[in-house]
Amino acid sequence: MSMSMLRIRAMMMASLPLLSLPNPNPNPILPIHFSLFPPSKSNKVRSKPLSVSATSLELNLPSISDRDLKPYLSCSMPEKRLRVAVLLSGGVDSSIALRLLHAAGHSCTAFYLKIWFQEDFENFWSACPWDEDLKYAQAVCDQVDVPLEIIHLTDEYWNNVVSHIIAEYRCGRTPNPDILCNTRIKFGAFMDAISSMKFDYVASGHYAHVVHSSPDRKDMSSVLELSNDMVKDQTYFLSHLSQSQLRRLLFPLGCISKDEVRRLAAKMDLPNKDRKDSQGICFLGKIKFSEFVARHIGEMEGIILEAETGDYLGKHRGFWFYTIGQRQGLRLPGGPWYVVEKDTQNNVVFVSRNYFSLDKKRRTFRVGSLKWLSGFPPDRLDQLQCKVRHGPSFYNCSVKMETSQDRNSDIAVVDLSEDDQGLAAGQYAALYQIKTCLGSGVILDSWDNQNFPVCAKALKIAKIGR
Repeated sequence: MSMSMLRIRAMMMASLPLLSLPNPNPNPILPIHFSLFPPSKSNKVRSKPLSVSATSLELNLPSISDRDLKPYLSCSMPEKRLRVAVLLSGGVDSSIALRLLHAAGHSCTAFYLKIWFQEDFENFWSACPWDEDLKYAQAVCDQVDVPLEIIHLTDEYWNNVVSHIIAEYRCGRTPNPDILCNTRIKFGAFMDAISSMKFDYVASGHYAHVVHSSPDRKDMSSVLELSNDMVKDQTYFLSHLSQSQLRRLLFPLGCISKDEVRRLAAKMDLPNKDRKDSQGICFLGKIKFSEFVARHIGEMEGIILEAETGDYLGKHRGFWFYTIGQRQGLRLPGGPWYVVEKDTQNNVVFVSRNYFSLDKKRRTFRVGSLKWLSGFPPDRLDQLQCKVRHGPSFYNCSVKMETSQDRNSDIAVVDLSEDDQGLAAGQYAALYQIKTCLGSGVILDSWDNQNFPVCAKALKIAKIGR
């Protein structure tokens, strides 16, 4: 039975020993112990009781008022009172999103998503990572008396994200876990889990802006737009959502910058105001990517060849540890060396020191599983912009649709205005029209005969030298 519908209210009051906060209560409340959920049989998750005690309710509320926050509320729909489910991770961004929605007058309930990775890898560190995150999340909620609930999506995360990632790496492709997580978990399985609770919107701390049509124009699509902070903008990670998902989303941080978020956190005296931003893959937390690959795919020794000469350079742990354009982790003398091609059938990795030469760059590629956020492609496809990775940079591009009888498997050819280095099959190409994100597709293996030119000698050795 799926665990997504199981919910508990986190009936606890969090202490924050990391903040060294004094306890003004001479007779502290005894810790409340409870077991969050039974373990998943399929994934053997070991749930442990969470022990916390009360100090945060004794803290003085921050001095900043809701009135002071009005200039920051334009992406929080302050014009009417709504019931909003807020995804809270324990980080600064989602915490500020919650506070802005609360200041806008909405009835908020915070949700912390707990999935198998956080316990399955517990032996990789001395302290449980989600324990700290959850304590911070609870303390943020306590400041404004917002309830916090915990949702287990163990099976859903494995079935819809992890298993797909493993399958893609085994095939030599490089998937994007963050896009999968947003599409299938945060705004997929989670929305299903709370569907009976009748929330008007689901909100998170993403840097993006959703423009919704007026209530009397339900025939109009909701639109995903770039955030005000182009460096932090996360529309790339949201580009594969469906229109039905987008219609239900609010992103309060879409109208403010990261610097403003940090300033607000300090003014509000948030318990997590000094926490660093997460830099890891979605839900991997502190787990190194190589540890994830080794644990779930394994290792298989193969050879590394120079693409231009076929010279033997060394051995590797398995082609799935490497992606096109990768430099780190090769440990080869005489570099810098870059991964330029992979022979997945024979487990051979080809490298080159000429990765950035003009004749090795790629400009035209194909994308599959193309999804338009509005449900339909734009009228004109010849004057668009494209992101082939997360970041502030765009390419001008044109898109040509290929005929397909299956609308759900649309394929298109994307022609960039400039050459790009490091396009990897399995990654996403997100398409834009000025500031509007139109959708995205998965970069396919097939190119326009512009693969990195691996010499015949190297190809021959690859077939016999495994």
